[in-house]
Amino acid sequence: MQDSHARVYAAIAAIPPGRVASYGAIAARAGLPGRARLVGKLLGEVPDGMELPWFRVLRSSGEIALPKGSRGFREQVRRLRAEGVEVKNGRVALSAFGLDADLDRALWGAI
Repeated sequence: MQDSHARVYAAIAAIPPGRVASYGAIAARAGLPGRARLVGKLLGEVPDGMELPWFRVLRSSGEIALPKGSRGFREQVRRLRAEGVEVKNGRVALSAFGLDADLDRALWGAI
């Protein structure tokens, strides 16, 4: 496995329960800014036996990337809600549930 791929997988694995991150945020945390599409590609190629919280990765808008109504979409919504993440119309408020939500709140107060 390439080092860059390992860093992407490590960044996804580090998303704590009850939090989400965008494809772009994962790429940046892996030291690959601007490589959001690579993150999506790698999520589709997770090595056998590797367990990742794939469902915590969303579009930059907070929207679930899978087609609405699909089995994967429903599974992602179910898993996120089980962790206390609020999903409305296939979207999660990154300001409330994103990885950096607490940092933003600490710096700037409730928005």
